[in-house]
Amino acid sequence: MDKSNQTLGEFIIENQNDFQYSSGELSRIFNSIRLAAKVVSYKVNKAGLVDIIGAVGEKNIQGEDQQKLDVYANEIFIQTLINREIVCGIASEENDDFITVQGSDNSNSSKYVVLMDPLDGSSNIDVNVSVGTIFSVYRRVTPEGTPVTLDDFLQPGINQVAAGYVIYGTSTMLVYTTGNGVNGFTLNPAIGTFYLSHPKMKFPVDGSIYSVNEGNYVHFPQGVKDYLKYCQLEEENRPYTSRYIGSLVSDIHRNMIKGGVYLYPTSSKAPKGKLRLLYECNPMAFIVEQAGGKASDGFCRIMEIAPTALHERAPFFCGSYNMVEKIEEFMYKAKLSKY
Repeated sequence: MDKSNQTLGEFIIENQNDFQYSSGELSRIFNSIRLAAKVVSYKVNKAGLVDIIGAVGEKNIQGEDQQKLDVYANEIFIQTLINREIVCGIASEENDDFITVQGSDNSNSSKYVVLMDPLDGSSNIDVNVSVGTIFSVYRRVTPEGTPVTLDDFLQPGINQVAAGYVIYGTSTMLVYTTGNGVNGFTLNPAIGTFYLSHPKMKFPVDGSIYSVNEGNYVHFPQGVKDYLKYCQLEEENRPYTSRYIGSLVSDIHRNMIKGGVYLYPTSSKAPKGKLRLLYECNPMAFIVEQAGGKASDGFCRIMEIAPTALHERAPFFCGSYNMVEKIEEFMYKAKLSKY
């Protein structure tokens, strides 16, 4: 088969063996995400024409203003997963608590839970900048047939069986991994089908782009400040290029294609970091590592952190392997200099 003409559905069927323990549920989860992504993509693309942009006047669990499209995307993804009775639990960045999903026969026989950020970068909606959806899939740890508990969601990233993101930009792409590399699919809106467009995506080992909100420089830890100075020095292949969109999906997607590093450190304003470990850091770390990159909190592998809360935050550095290694080097040096 000509892989360039392969649809997402065909690809999932062909690679069914990647889904360990699954007898079809994981494939159906992906089909549901694919459907929800197409609906949200349609709404994102017409957002400038209708009254769906702007805030709804409410705040989410993190105290952030919820945008109308945030709420819509959250409802679409949750309802699509619930209606197909293929997961036993859902956790969303937009919801205070996790959702227990029961089948039509009141059973809890499904094996998987889904965690998601339904609309990452939503502050960019009103200015027509790319936004995205991030999702993560785990096999439940509590016995099948029982209601899910918090333990099913508070798993380290290394337990993920799948993760991915959808980027709603000049084209809509779905990028995902099941632990066997990373593949990207682009939506043909004329017929509503995702086609394999970016097979076996890989981060360049080195890159020349760094992505960080430099407006927060004075609030960053010393190790990050030192690394940013290093990026700006005129020596070897530097200075690097600064590129920051403010949409996690968009920044990492660009860096994976072109080579670069993304930084969202702790700061005096956000001492634990700002990004959510379960909805943003872990799924992106899984994708980054499967694409040959590295993901760290500055000292440790992101995916080995044992979460203690549903909406836990963490510092996040990810991208081209050697660039993240260099960040860790500066972080360790700064830490040692304190003693």
